[in-house]
Amino acid sequence: MEERTAFYRYQAFGLSISSEMEIQELPAATMPQTDVYIARKALRTYWENRPADQKYFYIKEDFVMFEIEDTAIFLIEKGTHIYVDAFHDSKHDQVCLYLLGTCMGSILMQRKILPLHGSAVAIDGKVYAIVGDSGAGKSTLAAAFLRRGYKLLSDDVIPVTLTEQGIPMVTPAYPQQKLWIESLEQFGMDSGHLRPIIQRETKFAVPVTEQFLNERLPLAGVIELMKTEEDRIDLQPIHNLHRFQLLFAHTYRKSFIERLGLVQWHFTLSARMLNQLSLYQLKRPVQSFTANELADLILSTIQKESVHV
Repeated sequence: MEERTAFYRYQAFGLSISSEMEIQELPAATMPQTDVYIARKALRTYWENRPADQKYFYIKEDFVMFEIEDTAIFLIEKGTHIYVDAFHDSKHDQVCLYLLGTCMGSILMQRKILPLHGSAVAIDGKVYAIVGDSGAGKSTLAAAFLRRGYKLLSDDVIPVTLTEQGIPMVTPAYPQQKLWIESLEQFGMDSGHLRPIIQRETKFAVPVTEQFLNERLPLAGVIELMKTEEDRIDLQPIHNLHRFQLLFAHTYRKSFIERLGLVQWHFTLSARMLNQLSLYQLKRPVQSFTANELADLILSTIQKESVHV
């Protein structure tokens, strides 16, 4: 007799998700419908017969497929389905890491929802996205805001849509941060009760249920965080074509855009968004912990900006 599949139901990224796999990071669904299905499926033969020029990612319209060594093969289709062929000895946490990252980023793109890569924090009823390269300190800076009582909407993939009036809106992802042990220590936080993120023994999953805002809010600004060898903090507005470049550079899995046939969509959406946004580049010294000073500078800049509006 065939075993009946047990479905878990979650809500994240503005979507109701039905999954054959437990994903403990996600909150339970409150919406009755299902937008995205996550299911197990044998994918090995399909993956091995992919076109020769699609070595690492097999991508075409409404279709993204990839393999993570020692973990799983993933297939994302039509913005509605994620299929997982997990390997026999793969770790569940590792599978979930890619489900919530590359897989959900692909789902959002297929649904024409812009996924920015960074942390999103609510400040005075508006969202500010902190973007930057890996290791720039995005999550640490967001944590500094949370310690001041501000709320988090996302810590990795930030879903952005436009209203009919052309206002960019951020939809909450799920209530978790990822912080390195050094950041936890600087904030005086104990890592003893936290779950290490797989393959990164000194990076931890930090639940932020009480500091999470499950509410869509307008995106008011994007701040690109960069490390510098200089021993000073510097915040400068971004102008002209550099604004387009910033949005493209910090779109989650930007290399997928052309192969999914979404170049015109991304350009048009970016152009409409940029009319509504303040964009900044924020440089921080690599030698010292400056998250608290960075947060103070951003807050004072936002306050000055609101006075001049």
